[in-house]
Amino acid sequence: MSDVRRREAGVDPNAEREVDLRSAWERITARWWLPVGGLILGAVLGVLVSVGSGDVYKAEALVYLGQPFTPSGGGQLQSLQTNPKTVSEIVRSEAAIKTAAGAASMRPGQLRGNVTSTAVVQPGQVARNFTPLVQIQVRGPTKVKAEKAANSFANTVVTQVVPYITRKMTLLEEQIANDEQQLQEIASRIDAANEQQRLASASKTLSLAEKLLVSTNSNATVNAAEQRRGTVLQDLNSARQLHSLAENVELSRVVQSAVGVRTSATSRRNAAVVGALVGLLLGALAAILADPWLRRRSTAAA
Repeated sequence: MSDVRRREAGVDPNAEREVDLRSAWERITARWWLPVGGLILGAVLGVLVSVGSGDVYKAEALVYLGQPFTPSGGGQLQSLQTNPKTVSEIVRSEAAIKTAAGAASMRPGQLRGNVTSTAVVQPGQVARNFTPLVQIQVRGPTKVKAEKAANSFANTVVTQVVPYITRKMTLLEEQIANDEQQLQEIASRIDAANEQQRLASASKTLSLAEKLLVSTNSNATVNAAEQRRGTVLQDLNSARQLHSLAENVELSRVVQSAVGVRTSATSRRNAAVVGALVGLLLGALAAILADPWLRRRSTAAA
């Protein structure tokens, strides 16, 4: 019946209707106080919600991933340390979450969604590329739990990315120890040759020819030992430099342990912005619907 009446009145119910944006804007401007009031009220409610949401603790640990080089130190290598996704994948893994939950006496569910990793970059620098400095943040119910969980994640990251460097350092330490042992043996050989020459020179039973022979042999032994010592010293210095490079540049480590600080569970600024936006939209909608609602009410009253 309603369709028939509309056709009799000259209105086609199946016709497409255009949205009158100008009319809607005029309604909003005519009742501008509704959007403005909604914006203010929404911002206030957002702040109140954030205040009532309670406080949590945030703890941040700073991790240096290191930069691995070739065994000779001549070039950089691609590894777990240089992959930009390594830290984020590790801290989101169930194994790391369970380990951190156990260390902090928390349930794994309390950590899921409350752990983030952020690359520390200079202002204006794009974080898509490898950045060796990463910050791991954990939100927890107490200061101690947040700190323990963040430190656990940091230690897990370091443990999983250092095998290559630790093995490299072990081999270099073995090489250094071997070179130092060779230097001691060379020094003993030189001392023995010098002592033999001294005894031969002081001997009264040896002839001059025999003393010259002993002196020649001793000098040859000393010269050969000195040349060998120079080679070993060069190798030792190179190994020590590579070990220093691995320890100070290549090796991953926790630069700064986590310290918990109190923070709001919901950001007041974000809550105020969201609340203001919702209030503005609702106020604009109320301004648009005010005229039709008032007309229907007047018609019904008449």
